[in-house]
Amino acid sequence: MSESTYVKRAEVVAQDEKSAVDAFAQRIRQPDMAGVIFFCSSNYDPARLGQALREQFTCPVIGCTTAGGIGSTYQQNGIVGLSLSAEMFRMHAVAIDPLNEFSNSAAEKLASKLRSELQFSDSLDSKKMFGFILIDGLSCMEEQVIASIYNSFDSMPIIGGSAGDDLRFEETRIYVDGEFRSGAAVFSIIETHLPFKTFRLHHFEPTEKDFVITGADPSRRIVSEIDGSPAAEEYARIIGLDMDKLSPQVFTTHPTMLQIGNEWYVRSVKNVNEDGSLSFACAIDIGLPLTIAKGMGFVETLRQKVDEIEAEFSSIEFTLGCDCTFRLIEMLETGVEKEVEQQIKRINLIGFSTYGEQFNSIHVNQTLTGVVVGKLKQ
Repeated sequence: MSESTYVKRAEVVAQDEKSAVDAFAQRIRQPDMAGVIFFCSSNYDPARLGQALREQFTCPVIGCTTAGGIGSTYQQNGIVGLSLSAEMFRMHAVAIDPLNEFSNSAAEKLASKLRSELQFSDSLDSKKMFGFILIDGLSCMEEQVIASIYNSFDSMPIIGGSAGDDLRFEETRIYVDGEFRSGAAVFSIIETHLPFKTFRLHHFEPTEKDFVITGADPSRRIVSEIDGSPAAEEYARIIGLDMDKLSPQVFTTHPTMLQIGNEWYVRSVKNVNEDGSLSFACAIDIGLPLTIAKGMGFVETLRQKVDEIEAEFSSIEFTLGCDCTFRLIEMLETGVEKEVEQQIKRINLIGFSTYGEQFNSIHVNQTLTGVVVGKLKQ
């Protein structure tokens, strides 16, 4: 992992909220900070953690609870994050709260507000800034929110992740304006004088096993029927298993995919419900055509992407990454954690394990979305 000039990062494991934040702050503090981004375990008490953060920082601070932090290693029960130097960055963060009242007109107002705060540019310039969103991972609102934002920000590149709660699936929180909130999001524009590039990575390709959702409750992302048959029963039949063999590991290795234009996006199954329906981690609707996916090699696809990034950048300040919890589960199940950590160190990745990922206008699953910031090769 190379040293950064304008970014200081930290990875802290401590049970006490004040001790964790004090150690975190000490490691990332620099003379003139444009902002702080952090990702923390949901095991911390949010009130005590929020108070400790307010005591340490006067610059903009954003963050969220996670299903694990990602730094030089995959980390549980701690805080990972970074600070950005004001010499090269500006960070403008706005809370979206409550999520269920967010609309296209609200997105336009958000764009107008942030446009007026820009300091390195007079307008939204996709070469000089990118968007970063952190959103309640249990809200089921990601699709509507990210689509509205992307359409209102002149197609500025956006990445982001859905907050987690260490796989309890009870309550996830984002941190903005000095407090942790549920049912909310924080959207930030990060201006920079440095070159950057956003990316999206998954390790799946579509098969010829297609189906159509014929019964669903879109508001809860529940599918009751596939091709006119009970959802779980038909899904199991399509992938060649008995229904009682369905498990999180099966869903991880047999996700579905949706084609939008020429691109394929992963739509993951979360679990089987008692009534034989399936809960999905992304938006679904009646009439939606999906395809069963097959894996192409977890480490190999990551290594290829890292090779591409290193071929383009001569130095990397940091890579901000939002990596799906399903990818974490698969990585641990297949025992490739060390190989994966070797790859992410090459690009100075820091981020978190998410309950969903955002890339431009799309909400996805089982994907790593990220932005690389550094210096391009001549």
